[in-house]
Formats: sequence, structure tokens, C-alpha cells
Amino acid sequence: MLYEQRMSVELELWQHKMRARPSMFDRVSKSVQSRVNRIIPQKVHDAVTVTIKQMVRGVLFGATYTAPAKPVFASMYDMEEAVLRRVDVYRKTAAAEGGITGAGGILLGLADFPILLGMKLKLLFDIAAFYGFDVKDYKERLYILYIFQLAFSSQEYRRNVFEQMVDWKEKSSQLPEDIHSFDWQQFQIEYRDHIDLAKMGQLLPVVGAAVGVVVNYRLITRLGNTAMNAYRMRILE
Repeated sequence: MLYEQRMSVELELWQHKMRARPSMFDRVSKSVQSRVNRIIPQKVHDAVTVTIKQMVRGVLFGATYTAPAKPVFASMYDMEEAVLRRVDVYRKTAAAEGGITGAGGILLGLADFPILLGMKLKLLFDIAAFYGFDVKDYKERLYILYIFQLAFSSQEYRRNVFEQMVDWKEKSSQLPEDIHSFDWQQFQIEYRDHIDLAKMGQLLPVVGAAVGVVVNYRLITRLGNTAMNAYRMRILE
């Protein structure tokens, strides 16, 4: 009971953060990124959108068959300890991968993007299974994409995504049965804008390896925390 109370407090703080208005820094950053995006030709956006869409759909399809079966836990504490251990495994793996690709220059640094994206999505599938949700359900996979957006989007867009996830049981019943209806272009723009600045340092000589380790470690940490609270919200509702 005490652990559930702690979960509720942490969840409430997290929900407040998700609903917070963008700070001045957030607004300025988003404004600059939006201007840059307007300069980029639409055909470039379309090409990147198709690439990311196919990449993500491939991972979503594959991870459906590799996600672990739901383990049996004695308590909520045991379940979340198992989730934290799984996050730590992915965090260390991503940090090592970031260091290797960062040390390899621009070509290997660019290879980090799809590798890390796949790790993030696979981690979300594992966490969903640990919390007892069936990832073979299309709407559960859509929820995973929403979690991904919560972790890697601007604050203004994050607020909109979060409101779509509140009362998920009711809202999911109104969703179309087709993942093609998902806004893939906005997904790739928000994700790219959010990590571009941090990941650019990974392409630099000498410091690229160190940047890759730190950035990947932090990105997985953020994703794990976001996923845990997103599923707590479902359970405690």
C-alpha cells in the first residue's frame, strides 16, 4: 500500500509536468525549429516521413513477436523493480552503442539514429508486457507511439498528446482500426527537432564518443521514466 501511495504521488507530479505550459526557452526553441522546418522543401519532409514510418512500423511488427510474456510478480514493487532493471539494461546498451558510433565519425554517427530508434521502441514493448498489456493489440501499439511522443516532443505538442492518453480506455474505443491514420509527419518532425541538437555533437571528432554515451544514456532514462508513468496512469485509473 505504501508503494502504491508513492506511485500516486510521483504520477501526480509527472502529470502536472506533462500539462505544464511551455517555458520561454521552449517557445523560442520551437519557434526557431518551426522556421527551419518551413525552409526545408516538403518533398524532403515527405521522404523522411516515409522512411521513419516504415522503420517504426517494421519495429512495431517485429517487436510484437519478440516482446516477453507477462511475468508474474508478487507485488507492484516487484514489477516496477523488474521494469527498472530492464531500463538499465537498455540504457547501458544504448550508451555503449552511442560511444562506438560516436567514435566512428559521421558515417557511424548517422547509423546511430535507426539503431537507437529500434532500441527505444523495443524497450517500450518490453515495459508494456511487464505492466500486463497485450502489445499484439493495435491500440496498445498506438499507445506506445504516444509514449514515445511524450518523451521526445516539444512541450506544447506533448501537452496535446498527453490529453489524448488520459482516460485511454474510453478514447481508444473511438480510434480507427488503422495505424496509417497516425500523424507520421508530425511524429518525425517532433522527434527530429527534439534530439537533433543533442545528437549533432555525436558527429564531432574527438568528443563524439563521449557525447554519444551521455546522450543515449539520458534519452533511454527519459523514455523509461515516461513509460513507467504512462502505464501507472492506466493502472491507477
